[in-house]
Amino acid sequence: MTVRDFGWVSVGSAIVCVVDELVERVDAQDRVLGVVSRREAVREGWLHRVASVVCRDGQGRFLVHRRAEQLSRFPGHYELGVGGAAGVGESYEEAAARELSEELGTSATVCLRFKFLNRGGLSPHWLGVCDAVLSEIVAPDPGEVAWHGWLTESELQRTLQQWTFTLDSQEIFDRYLACRADPALSQKRCS
Repeated sequence: MTVRDFGWVSVGSAIVCVVDELVERVDAQDRVLGVVSRREAVREGWLHRVASVVCRDGQGRFLVHRRAEQLSRFPGHYELGVGGAAGVGESYEEAAARELSEELGTSATVCLRFKFLNRGGLSPHWLGVCDAVLSEIVAPDPGEVAWHGWLTESELQRTLQQWTFTLDSQEIFDRYLACRADPALSQKRCS
């Protein structure tokens, strides 16, 4: 469970409670500086941690999904990985596993493959990219995922040029392929 920050805002004539995740603000070496709300980190351009998991099936295909239209970040865009902000005290792997469960309704062993300082997107952040082989059927949360499908590597290379993907999907894919080609680039090796 993530720690959340609550605030009250007016929307028309109603007053509603807004829930915002608390995240660890980190420095350029990914060392923790303190705890802030994710909204504040994005607004101020402060570094924080985000985890993403690239999902493959037993045939080696990649899971691609289209984000739901009502999402505040990149609505309707296609995306290679599922993920989100790492909560306070949460590792990249723990955040990726949580997001896998929340967004796709499944669980699997996730392994951190690499991390990089991602300056593409709404604000700069450290992005920890994990991978997982899914053996179960996924049951996406319709509030998060509007469509999903399995694509071969060549199909994914084509669709990255043809469809509107999130800003970091191409870089994640390129780095993932480089890491797979040269295991020395991987943060960890999973068995």
